Formats: sequence, structure tokens, C-alpha cells
Amino acid sequence: MPFHPPVVAPKLEQFEKARATVAEVAIETPLLFSDALTEMIGQEIYLKCENLQRTGAYKIRGAYNRMSKLTAEERKRGVIAASAGNHAQGVALAAKKLGIHATIYMPIGASLPKVQATRGFGAEVVLGGATFAEALKAAQEATKTTGGVFIPPFDNLDVIAGQGTVGLEILDELDDVQNIIVAIGGGGLAAGVSLAAKLKSAAMGKKIKIWGVQSEHAAAYPPSLKAGKPVEIQTSPTIADGIAVAKPGRIPFELIKENVDKVVTVTENEIAKAILTLMEKSKQVVEPAGAVGIAALLAGKIKPRGRTVVVLSGGNMDPLLMQKVIQHGLAASERYTNISVMLPDRPGQLLRTAEAISSAGGNVIEVRHTRQGTAWQINEVELNLSIETFGHDHRVAVLKALKQAGLKPILDEARED
Repeated sequence: MPFHPPVVAPKLEQFEKARATVAEVAIETPLLFSDALTEMIGQEIYLKCENLQRTGAYKIRGAYNRMSKLTAEERKRGVIAASAGNHAQGVALAAKKLGIHATIYMPIGASLPKVQATRGFGAEVVLGGATFAEALKAAQEATKTTGGVFIPPFDNLDVIAGQGTVGLEILDELDDVQNIIVAIGGGGLAAGVSLAAKLKSAAMGKKIKIWGVQSEHAAAYPPSLKAGKPVEIQTSPTIADGIAVAKPGRIPFELIKENVDKVVTVTENEIAKAILTLMEKSKQVVEPAGAVGIAALLAGKIKPRGRTVVVLSGGNMDPLLMQKVIQHGLAASERYTNISVMLPDRPGQLLRTAEAISSAGGNVIEVRHTRQGTAWQINEVELNLSIETFGHDHRVAVLKALKQAGLKPILDEARED
């Protein structure tokens, strides 16, 4: 087993120095008060909009801070990184600003817009492996054969210091913030924000609580914190691919263990609902990984007291995924309902069904009429309907109207998923 020296946590001065460095390339993203979320949650909610950052995510901060420290000889050798998307773009832009050649290893299933954006910043993209872990292994092997300098996505103190500048910006603008909610994947952002925010708030004579959020399909931190060391888990597919990391980074884990007060997990449905809420209520396009903090709030997984900032860590979402997520979010919010109705095969039955739905104020947006199959009688047809509703109570009202019309609607949950 390799020996690892104890993690020496950065001081506040190191975060401040990183902030000056990061300012050479990153913008200070807005901190927006959300009237809608404040009303929904019952506490003051603010949004730290890293989805509006250059490259569409916070990752440029850590990548640039790390790469700015490379020697002239190291810069000549070039840099190598592995990423599913956001770290790739951060490294690519940092490399462009610093005049360094970058090679980025990305999994074959990486979002096409993220791949194109990474190439657009001038990086060489190598697609290989089905998962981030496989791309990471390929990148690390490449450093041995090419001599390129590996830029880790989260397990590095310079990267963590760069990400922590998000926390400094929050406290500069809202010095009486009482809670910060942040997504956790490998842990670089949460480690940096939690430590920087706690150091700065302590220097101001105040206390702050930090909450971390993971997708339940890739939640390595809860078992790791319980075990007292990084534990590798088997992840499941998740829409929050930006935080789908099977094992915490060694350095972030040690910092999170000391500075993050609680880590919770959220479901795919909860993430989809959060994305939809952010679009509708706050006019923010946020990728799934960046929306988990809002998901935890809306689901009641986190119940903060006092002024709360949620870090929207990224906004890079494939338009095709966005389409699916919106539909999924509508279904999860019971605003998009798929039902099946068995009808006698005779004229007027479609009109009868439509009138029942209309009487309850439902809006039919798709109809499929099927006469073939073995699951029904020869004189029956199946009607599949997609209906817009306003939420749970309205959905119940539509189903009730159909039943009162003598019909037997069946919720088609498979189509909603």
C-alpha cells in the first residue's frame, strides 16, 4: 500500500492568493436572491450561478490555478486530463490561456456538445472507455508514455484551492450567510468551498454550515464517511454524470470529513424536478449535477435555517438530454401524465374520452389508437393518451372525470419514465 503523507489543509491566505490567480481567467459569477425558492422553502435562498461561468462550470477555477503553477519545462511537456465534460473544458481553456498543449481523455458516451466545446478551446480529445474511470486510467497511462503532466479533476490541493474561490465570493457578497449547499462528486468543489467558507467566516467571528449533496446512484461519500476512509462503490447510471464518481479523492475526502456538516443523496426524479423548477422559477439552465442542491431542498432532504446559498455548479446540458429531463421532470411533478384506456371498438368512443378529460381541464397533447394485440378482447381498442395537468390534485381530477364517464384509465408509468 503506497504511503500518503497527511493532508495539510490550505490556509485562508492560500485561497486568497488562488482567487487573484483565478481572476485572470474566470468571472465572478452572480449571487442571485430567489423569491420563488424562498417562498417554497420558507428560508432565504440565494443561487451562486457557476452555470454562468466561462466554460459553463466552476472547473476552470481549479484547472487554471493548478496549471498556472507549472514550470516552463512542465508546460513544454503539455498537460493530460480525463473528464466527462466540465473538467475537460476547464483544462482546455486554461491551456489555451497559458499556451500549453492539452490532451483530454473522455469516455465514448460523453456529451457531444462538451466534446465539441473542448476541441473548440484547442485541446486534443481522445475518446476511449465506457466510463469516466476507464478514461481516467487511459489518461494516467498516457502520462507515463508521453511525459505530459496530469491535471487531476479533484484530488489536488491547488485544484481544491481554485474551486474554493467560489466560497470566498459568496462570503464577500453575503457575509451573513448561514448555510451553503454544494454538489459532491469526487469532492474538489465541496472540499474547497467548505474549507474556504469556514476559514473566512471564522475570521469574521461567524459560523457557517455546509451541506453536501450526491446522486443516490453515485453516492460514495456516505459509506466512505461512515468507514472513515475513501470507499469505492459500484455506481449506477445517473443523469447527474458530472458527479458520478465511484471513489472519493483522498485529499478532498479528508477536507470534507472535517468541514462538511452533512451529506445527503437525491433521486433521479428529484433532480429532474429541480432542473425544471430552476428553468421555470429562476430562468436558469442548470445541468443535473449542478441542480442536486436544489433537489435536496425541494425534497426536504436539507432543511436549513437562515440565509442559504446553493451553488449551481454547472450549466452544460446536452439539448437532447434537456428534452428528456424536462419531460421526466414534468412527469415526476405529475404535470405530464400518460394513461391507457380500453374502449369498445365502435364510433364515438374517442370523443367520449376527450370530453371527459376536457371537463376536468386536462389538455391532451398526444393520442395513440391501437387495434392490434393479445392483451385485450377482439372488440376492444387501446387508447394511449399523454395529458398535461397542473400537478397532483389536477391529475387526480382528470382520472376521476374519466372514471365518472364509465372509463377505466390506467396510469402508464413505464412511458413516463
